[in-house]
Amino acid sequence: MACRKKLINNSGIPQHEIEYIAQCILPDIIAFYESEEGQREFQEWKAQREAEAVERKVEKSERT
Repeated sequence: MACRKKLINNSGIPQHEIEYIAQCILPDIIAFYESEEGQREFQEWKAQREAEAVERKVEKSERT
């Protein structure tokens, strides 16, 4: 049986309301990321993250 991670909610919003909202918007989020636009934006995001990682690595090597 999988152990479920305990969520930390410091927002003051009841957890059941957060989960309800998440269940309502999840289908739209999935549909977006399955669309061509969503796939394109995801690829752009990944490329940006990779570029930032390379930049951090270069900065780190320059400091040493």
